[in-house]
Amino acid sequence: MTQPTHFPPAQGAAHDAPASPTAHPASHFIRTIVETDLAAGKFATRRWRGTPGAAAEQATAPLDTARLRTRFPPEPNGYLHFGHAKSICLNFGLAEQYGGRCHLRFDDTNPAKEDQEYVDSIIDAVRWLGFSWEQGDETNLYHASDYFAWMLAFAEHLIVTGNAYVDSQSADEIRAGRGTLTQPGVDSPFRTRSREENLDLFRRMQAGEFADGTHVLRAKIDMASPNINLRDPLIYRIRHATHHRSGDRYCVYPLYTFAHPIEDALENITHSICTLEFEDQRPFYDWLLERLAETTTLADGSNVGGLLQRPLPQQIEFSRLNLTYVVLSKRKLIQLVEEGHVDGWDDPRLPTLVGARRRGYSPEGFRLFAERIGVSKSDSLIDFALLEDCQREVLNESAERRIAVLDPLKLIITNYPEDQSEECSAPNHPQQPELGTRTLPFGRELWIEREDFMEVPVKGYRRLFPGNQARLRYAYVVRCTGCEKDADGNVTAVLCEYLPETKSGTPGADSVKVKGNLHWVSAADGFAAEVRLYDRLFAVPAPGARRVDENAGDAEGLERSFLDDLNPNSRQTITAQLEPALRDAPAEARFQFERHGYFVADRVVSRPGAPVFNRAVTLKDSWSKG
Repeated sequence: MTQPTHFPPAQGAAHDAPASPTAHPASHFIRTIVETDLAAGKFATRRWRGTPGAAAEQATAPLDTARLRTRFPPEPNGYLHFGHAKSICLNFGLAEQYGGRCHLRFDDTNPAKEDQEYVDSIIDAVRWLGFSWEQGDETNLYHASDYFAWMLAFAEHLIVTGNAYVDSQSADEIRAGRGTLTQPGVDSPFRTRSREENLDLFRRMQAGEFADGTHVLRAKIDMASPNINLRDPLIYRIRHATHHRSGDRYCVYPLYTFAHPIEDALENITHSICTLEFEDQRPFYDWLLERLAETTTLADGSNVGGLLQRPLPQQIEFSRLNLTYVVLSKRKLIQLVEEGHVDGWDDPRLPTLVGARRRGYSPEGFRLFAERIGVSKSDSLIDFALLEDCQREVLNESAERRIAVLDPLKLIITNYPEDQSEECSAPNHPQQPELGTRTLPFGRELWIEREDFMEVPVKGYRRLFPGNQARLRYAYVVRCTGCEKDADGNVTAVLCEYLPETKSGTPGADSVKVKGNLHWVSAADGFAAEVRLYDRLFAVPAPGARRVDENAGDAEGLERSFLDDLNPNSRQTITAQLEPALRDAPAEARFQFERHGYFVADRVVSRPGAPVFNRAVTLKDSWSKG
């Protein structure tokens, strides 16, 4: 598909985006599960002391007043993207809808890849989307690293009960011993170590006696299980690395699949919602929590266990977000940033939330998008146009209107006095009169769009050409009398005469009927500003997808890098002429530039009195026309 390289075509007098068709409620099977659980009182007996804790610490606490608890648990090793927005809206939205609580938890169990910078950016992103983990008297902001002491104690409990052992094989040996989808795994030669030897080795691992990779702790389940994830999965590994919160206190760290269910249980999570790639991990999730919650009688007759209160959290999987025209792979996003294809993680073309915010997307638009696409277990590819439509719908309601001339051409009204000026009135929002009006300075010289004049008009052209009349929006009807050109024959100014009796808002405004309706900016009072026209980063729906070689007799596909599909016109920087009211636009203020689309004052580079505007989305979808 070929994208236009210049500005969106004018839409005549239609300055507002058409409303999107009313969407039927999208499927949402998780709501059905939640409503069934709440009706049955499944989690009504859980106790909550106000902070996370094991069973013994929650036992004397009052009943949990939250009807359900969900969580958004990102790893702080990168910036959140559009897929995370779906998860945020889902988890926080369910808590809001059903009188629950949603926790923000950082799964910071891998010190080699995590950083406080990402923690801060994630906090900002969740707040920007309009959600809070501070509800009532609770501040449910947690870190997996808060639970390291519990996790170590639970790991030792698994050793004591015969459910874990220290394996001293190399990573390659462990991998080879796991078997395949058609062949069972092979028991490690260290699987039969005694409880005492395992405890000793694990504690020496904690003490820092061994180098990385020397030993690991594995759960002891079933090496012949048809589910490879149950073939004695690793739960702890040695890693001598400085953690961004705990420093050098620990030199062993839990694997995510071990840490995650424990975190859920300690936090009283009722519905642990994750994406489909974790579905095969659910049996281990359930196995681990059951081993920690059950009471076990040891050989000496003593009873141990009961470490987690019941009922235990339940894991529910849903399909992750797949969008056309974007890549959400962290590896590919890192490549785009590090190789300079974009200008950092907040580049408005990236599908990161910091990029979307800078581009001018609204949090309400993301929430509407999440509601429209629904939640299911079936993988599907969502058209990027749906996200853009949701943004248009929200911005159409919320954004005040302003005038910007993106490709300026001087218009001179030859019969208007040179020393005269006046004010024209324009509504801030045509559908919301309560937002009031603003004044537009009007004078002899104006800026209009270059495409609003044709010396030799094509058939059906309704704007300015010699002898034709058109209305200057909010002002007068003008009659084109000609133009001025430079030595190369380029038009430098359009000449017109105005009809004084036709000013908008006066009794004679309708005395002359015209079909063209043009926007304009006063040359004396407007100002020049940088405007960045952003578009989709990729030119094809599936970046990097295999293409059919039409010249090959066997129609073989051609391998292709996703970088080959970058849209060369994803950003154009221009100097536009803007109405005076935009001069002091605060950072992140969003407007509809009439005829052109929705724009935002850039939150990074705008300065007082010198705003820079980014285009969030055009008034209409120009991509669907192919």
